[in-house]
Amino acid sequence: MKLYLNIAILLLTSFLLSGCLYPQEKRVENQIPYEDQIKSVQTAVDQYRELNDGLIPIKTRENDTPIYIKYPIEFSKLAPRFLAAPPGNAYESGGVFQYVLIDVETNPTVKVFDLRIAEKIREVKLRIKTQGYPPFKEAISNNIYSLDYKRLGYKSEPYIISPFTKNNLPLVINIDGEVFVDYISDLYLTLKETGKTYKQGEDITSVLTEHSLFVPAYSLSYTVDKNNEPIYMEK
Repeated sequence: MKLYLNIAILLLTSFLLSGCLYPQEKRVENQIPYEDQIKSVQTAVDQYRELNDGLIPIKTRENDTPIYIKYPIEFSKLAPRFLAAPPGNAYESGGVFQYVLIDVETNPTVKVFDLRIAEKIREVKLRIKTQGYPPFKEAISNNIYSLDYKRLGYKSEPYIISPFTKNNLPLVINIDGEVFVDYISDLYLTLKETGKTYKQGEDITSVLTEHSLFVPAYSLSYTVDKNNEPIYMEK
């Protein structure tokens, strides 16, 4: 009995010490993107480009990397000359956000995405690999399927909290075994709210970035039907 009590005391002490060493405010701060932080990085990127003939401070990625995660910012090129240090919520500072650039050819713009999305996708892909094959459930569209998560050992269906609407977004898979976040419900709401119209066959995914600090990381491609409602882009 005494042994169990000592263990409990040690665990409680450890918990209290961790709370002192890592204040809750600090941890929460590293999980929230602040507009002023993104603006400061944007200013640093702009200054870097001015002094480097328009070059952008990014890490090298493969050409086939999905567009919204293709251009992560290389903070070592910005700090300390253009920026004192990476923001506290950046991955490089122990935060959960990857800072990226979009529109790199015309107007390099700083955005972020939550790296916990990548962690969740890796977890699902690992379970699929362990099973040996993806347990397709239903065809959502041509080449896009939902997954039978019970066969992957999940008690409940995993999801991603949307950075745009805070709604729960499902993960889907294509015939090649690539796992994506399905942003179609976010797109539906965004098109209704903004009233924007698109041509059929035109990729509409970028509309999510226009009034947000975020990018739709690990997204499929989407277009609209004849009623200007979002559908999956057929390849």
